[in-house]
Amino acid sequence: MGRRRAATDPSYPRWIWIATAATVALLIFGGAFVLRTLIFPAESGLGGPTAGNDNVPPAGAPLAQDSPAAVAGSSPCISLNILTSLENAEMVRSVAAEYTAKPRSVEGKCVTPALTQEKSGVAAAQVAKQFPGVPAGDRPAIWLPDSSAWLRIAKESAGGSPDPEAGMSIARSAVVVAMPETMASALGWDSKPPSWSEVFRMAGDRDVWERLGHGDWGKFKFGKASPLVSTSGLMALTASYGAAGGSLGGVDSMDLDASSLVEKVRAVELGTSHYMATPEHFLWHAREADEAGKVSEFLSAVIVDEKSVWDYNRGVVSEDGITKQSGPPPKEPLRAIYPHDGVHVADNPAVTDGDWVGTQQRLAAQDFLKFAVTEHGQNVVKASGYRTVQGKLDAGVAGTGRYAEALQPLPLPKAEALVAMQDSFPEVRKRARALFLLDVSESMVQEPGVTKLQRAKDAVRKALDHFTGEDEVGLAAFSHVDDGPLQPGIVSPVAPFKTNKADLLAKLNDLKAVDATPLFEAVSRFTGEQAKEYKDTFINTIVLLSDGKNDSTHPGDLGGLSEQLSHQNHSTPVLVFTLAYGPDADVPTLLEIARASGAHYYDATDPNRLEEVLGELVTSF
Repeated sequence: MGRRRAATDPSYPRWIWIATAATVALLIFGGAFVLRTLIFPAESGLGGPTAGNDNVPPAGAPLAQDSPAAVAGSSPCISLNILTSLENAEMVRSVAAEYTAKPRSVEGKCVTPALTQEKSGVAAAQVAKQFPGVPAGDRPAIWLPDSSAWLRIAKESAGGSPDPEAGMSIARSAVVVAMPETMASALGWDSKPPSWSEVFRMAGDRDVWERLGHGDWGKFKFGKASPLVSTSGLMALTASYGAAGGSLGGVDSMDLDASSLVEKVRAVELGTSHYMATPEHFLWHAREADEAGKVSEFLSAVIVDEKSVWDYNRGVVSEDGITKQSGPPPKEPLRAIYPHDGVHVADNPAVTDGDWVGTQQRLAAQDFLKFAVTEHGQNVVKASGYRTVQGKLDAGVAGTGRYAEALQPLPLPKAEALVAMQDSFPEVRKRARALFLLDVSESMVQEPGVTKLQRAKDAVRKALDHFTGEDEVGLAAFSHVDDGPLQPGIVSPVAPFKTNKADLLAKLNDLKAVDATPLFEAVSRFTGEQAKEYKDTFINTIVLLSDGKNDSTHPGDLGGLSEQLSHQNHSTPVLVFTLAYGPDADVPTLLEIARASGAHYYDATDPNRLEEVLGELVTSF
């Protein structure tokens, strides 16, 4: 296997900026951090229910009992900083709450866990970079991603040191294929699980529902999260390689640079309807479609962790992966499908110890993790939707989430293979056919200093680094004067990026603000044109950036536009990703446009976040 640059290498020319720009939440810690003396998981993979955690008894053996202090330690408490992934933050927070519910004393001090959550890939990138100048007290004493994959990637990107040792798994969650139950039943997968190859083959068969008598379900819509920032996305890409190479558990032995394998993976990825940054994005929109009466308008299948299926089926979803919203259960629950040739398992490993961690923090971290694998701690894990380190399930959770009782775990690839697959993503992903649609109304220049329009130009210019030569990209803008026509319209037609990049950049630079905001007319016109030129082998999309409200003097209304977008989404889906730019943007309207088209809304109402938010948006295709 050829040696590729690590995706977290600072000289990496494209894509990784998306992962690092996707969010700056790590700045809460005062900057990025590195666990220079991490305890990394063993390279043996996830071969059994307690692999990677030698401190836990095997299945059937009793777990240790919690042993809280007789009296809580004195103040001020030891602040125990814990960095988690988006996926497991709620579970870790619940474990921390139970830990502090009993008196704790470490070196005579009480302990206060402080959690921060971050996308897995972003955290791994920061770990590998070794940012200097971060106050020791602001760095985490525990890093708890949801998969050992990110520990391996961080280690590989940092140059292969320190030597790997066994980490401490505190919970497990399988990566599965989630489908609306009626769809799973129509394929027979609820009773006879498919192989991963069958899953990918079905995803590429866009007319399957028509043949099965369900033409009203439209095309087969198959979603995946980004392998650069999400565990389920990374494991989905790993499964693509495994299926393409004929061995789900043999990725480490494959030549991942071989052109024949790369072409097969590209063929597998053609079945993807679109990518999104995290699985939470997909499930949020699935719930919106369910509430509107037909989840099939948005989703046929998506690769997620099983805990997310449990959340969805009990009415818990999140638009951003951070803030959870609870409501009644969906009209149609999801079925977790476990392909019969095995599943990858997120093992939620805890890693500790950096040279900035003082003795008290180190002892507090050990005390917390000791609690996490006690019977009490593991009961919290079960109640939070996870399997315990011994593979046990809560019966109620398993019923709601449609969990399989037993798992057939696939081995986790080694660090070099994981990084190589991430690096290959720009090459193997499904190509995008994207039109950037910019609001150039007068309000885009009504501010001192660097105008919103100039910031928008700069952000789009940076976002173009996401695309490769085989993508097709164009640029349009919209405004009008008085009752005049929409202008300037298409300024650089959608065309192969390798041939029109220079023209696109030049036309972007020349854009000037005009006057009003014919939002509905612009979206209707350009989505209609994109639908007429729809290409099934591309992800057809519009990136809409607007800072204002529709000017009612121009034709169109939101109801009619939503109907048009929903109709197009059924057969020739053009995904309209909307980005609210500035505090005066019409957020409800932009939310509805994204929802009706089957895409996602992004919030840059704080103009300073535009580049970061647009960077996250373009991971969606």
